[in-house]
Amino acid sequence: MAPDLRRWLPPVLLLAAWEIAGQLDIVASGALPALSEILGRLWVDRADYPAHVMATLLASGAGFAIGNLIAVLAGLLFVMSPVAERLSRGLNIAIFALPPIAIAPILTLTLEGMTPRIVLAALGVYFVTMQATVTGLTHYDSRAADVVRAYGGGRGAVLRLIRLRGAVPAILSGFRVAAPNAVLGAILAEFGGGGRFGLGAYLLGSLGRGEPDRLWGIGLVATLIAGLSYAVFALISRRMLGASIALSLNPAASPSVQPEQASLLLVVGAVLMPFAVWWAILWALRVPEMLGKTPWGVVDYLFLAQTAPTAQARLLAALVQTLPITLVGMAAGLAFAFALAVAGRLTPAFTRAFLPVALVTQTMPLVALTPLLVLLLGRGTAVTLWITISVTFFPAYVMIAQGIAQVPRAALELPRAYGATGWVELRLVALPASIPWLFAAVRLTAPRALLGVMIAEWLATGRGLGNLLNQSRGYLDFGMIWTVAVVSVVISVGFYLLASWLETLVLRRMGMALRE
Repeated sequence: MAPDLRRWLPPVLLLAAWEIAGQLDIVASGALPALSEILGRLWVDRADYPAHVMATLLASGAGFAIGNLIAVLAGLLFVMSPVAERLSRGLNIAIFALPPIAIAPILTLTLEGMTPRIVLAALGVYFVTMQATVTGLTHYDSRAADVVRAYGGGRGAVLRLIRLRGAVPAILSGFRVAAPNAVLGAILAEFGGGGRFGLGAYLLGSLGRGEPDRLWGIGLVATLIAGLSYAVFALISRRMLGASIALSLNPAASPSVQPEQASLLLVVGAVLMPFAVWWAILWALRVPEMLGKTPWGVVDYLFLAQTAPTAQARLLAALVQTLPITLVGMAAGLAFAFALAVAGRLTPAFTRAFLPVALVTQTMPLVALTPLLVLLLGRGTAVTLWITISVTFFPAYVMIAQGIAQVPRAALELPRAYGATGWVELRLVALPASIPWLFAAVRLTAPRALLGVMIAEWLATGRGLGNLLNQSRGYLDFGMIWTVAVVSVVISVGFYLLASWLETLVLRRMGMALRE
């Protein structure tokens, strides 16, 4: 069979199975319509889509442009000034760990028009592109930089002629990952009540009508937009990479401030920075005190006000429901990602067949995916686990597979010389060498796991932090809305820092064992 045919055979078979299952009505009593029925409904509703699609494209496009501009400039600042990077680290981690569902109601309450959608889309792209920019600028060809310096070029010339050009592929890679995030941010804001038009608003208005084919149609359109945005930058990145790859040879690391060298003042500043930015934004926007809670306002609501005991009880009950399922879902997603990465190393054909399906699940915005899974799985724990695994396994798989692939070839030659099988080679060399990438996967997926659980609670199960956030919007309990947002960020940051601490501990012990 020709290679091109083998590549397309699994998706074609999947689509055929989907059509047959829908025609025979064998999945959840019509919850999975046939693909032909969905396409027919898209044609019937074709007059509805232009306005909604245009609204989502405008918001996500504006947020993508603004967020990426800020991210690239921030990446430049952090590379040129390690002190600024250390001082902003707390803010950057908070932005990365921020579940969009927690901030969407606050943005809708405090901002007007399309601004909430643009801000949420910009927040979704910032960290990915900033990190990609820092990575690209940090690893550059030191030999080319030496040539520039030999001809009298200073730090600015090296940055302009060598480091920026060498960082282009990394930045474009960040754009590729960030583009679907911008679409998700815009749709989440629309779903939260941010305007009349937009795919999120259209999806919200279609819930409860008993029309699965329409819900699937909206989900597929949202997936198509996110997937095309990913594909555009993947194509640009592939073409640009060939012109710039020579600049990534012989990497030189730029100087940075190590944690042990950081002064106490920088550490305190990094901790206080998110709270200072929070207060400054409320002050600059002149948000009414009733709507916009400052850090002290959240403390007062949760600990000092007369209603504090009731608020604490509600919050604790929600946490007891959310945290266990988050940990279970994250563990299951990581385990699935690990198994898929191992299978990809041992049997590459399986991974090539599975990846198209995985890519579709990653480009479909969560708000569009959740109602569809509810149709298939109901409103119990199963739908929460599926959503959590869906949003965590693919980023974790990419990180773990990249770690396994980057094991030096020389390290694999010894077991091969003794006739080791692929599994033995993987177990003794590749997996231990990829442990740092595994911990990086944990840091990357922890906030996504909490986001998946909260969206499932908000839209499906009616439990936990997601449901408490939704109820608080209905009751206009602004103190609880801000409290849930802050607590969700604290939990995500806690997961991130815990993974970082475990990584340091494990790698230190591995280093000691190797020295012995």
